[in-house]
Amino acid sequence: MSSQDFAIAIMAAGKGTRLKSKRPKVLHEVGGKPLVAHVIRSAAEVVPPQNIYVIIRAETIRRIRDFHIEQDAAMTILTAAPSDPTGYGRVLREGSTNRVAAIVEQKSLRPEQSNVGEINSGFYAFSSNPLFANIHRLVTNNPHGEYYLTDMAALLVAEGQKVMAIRAEDPDEVLGGNTIAELMSLDANMRMRKARSLMSEGVTIFRPETCVIDDDVRIAADATIEPFVQLLGKTVVGEGSRIRSYSVITNSTIGNNVSLLPGCVVDDSSIANGAVIGPYSHLRPGSDIGEGAHLGNFVETKKMRLGRGSKANHLSYLGDAEIGAGVNVGAGTITCNYDGTKKHKTVIEDGVFVGSDSTLVAPVKIGHGAYLGAASCITADVPPDSLAIARGIQVVKEGWAKKKREEGQKK
Repeated sequence: MSSQDFAIAIMAAGKGTRLKSKRPKVLHEVGGKPLVAHVIRSAAEVVPPQNIYVIIRAETIRRIRDFHIEQDAAMTILTAAPSDPTGYGRVLREGSTNRVAAIVEQKSLRPEQSNVGEINSGFYAFSSNPLFANIHRLVTNNPHGEYYLTDMAALLVAEGQKVMAIRAEDPDEVLGGNTIAELMSLDANMRMRKARSLMSEGVTIFRPETCVIDDDVRIAADATIEPFVQLLGKTVVGEGSRIRSYSVITNSTIGNNVSLLPGCVVDDSSIANGAVIGPYSHLRPGSDIGEGAHLGNFVETKKMRLGRGSKANHLSYLGDAEIGAGVNVGAGTITCNYDGTKKHKTVIEDGVFVGSDSTLVAPVKIGHGAYLGAASCITADVPPDSLAIARGIQVVKEGWAKKKREEGQKK
């Protein structure tokens, strides 16, 4: 047998009954994706996709495959020796050899077997002929009325077939989860392994046990992740960037040397090199922040582009907008993009100055270099290099307040 003859069958039919969940166990998430997705990805690194039949590393799959071939075994069982084997079936070896004598469930262990700490991981390699010759002998006379593939070990041993065991180098890699608490323990182990891998590649992660970093996240060297950060989905963080505490980033691209200040939420967006975001900015899907741009505290964006070096530093909503380079957006600016039926676009060209508390009613276009006076409600296009002021005229009546108070005192 050669490695090219190998196929991988992923047994993914569990109902998740012990999880107290309507979702199948394999669809519960660990490390930011369903359990079965981890298995499929690792398997695809070892055999061609057409040989995969639907949480383990590809290196471990290769080890068990190569060991199985070298031993010319009928069945090879991947085992582990966790610090607490409670709840797992134990693997009994023939003396000090790699040959398996039996797999015994915990409740069936005899007193002299109680110190056996080697567990059955549920990951097996089979030679197809003995497997298919005996699979019809599996029975369902157990409390759950199910076929147990583990019973194949006893059937093959009884026939004198070679059943072997190989131990996983990292027991955390193969531990199962039959309750939500156990799945969360697996999730924590996987995320810590991810954090260690990133740190070994030059990423600084403060208090990694407090961070949530999904398996598909990529972070370049010299980036810094502060405590209580969540990096989710397929997020990418560039070299030299710093993500401050309590920020949550999902499926977004963060460029090089970006500073993301505390409390930012970024969804399905991109931030170019050298930008400064936050604190407490909210980038909703479709936000594209240009190189060196600034978004400050309590600024919300959605489906918009902010050009190179532009700034919106305070308390603004910028949605469905195209904003050029070198634009200054004053505090309290709002793009009014929704008319109750559909969304409209605001265009602000390069070099525009938007005064504080301005309201831009879309569709509207502000030409390059224009100035908008503070507190203006802009409802029509503004030509380039113009000044637009759209607010009520201030009226001052001297002495009016004093007269009002005096009238009140006479009553």
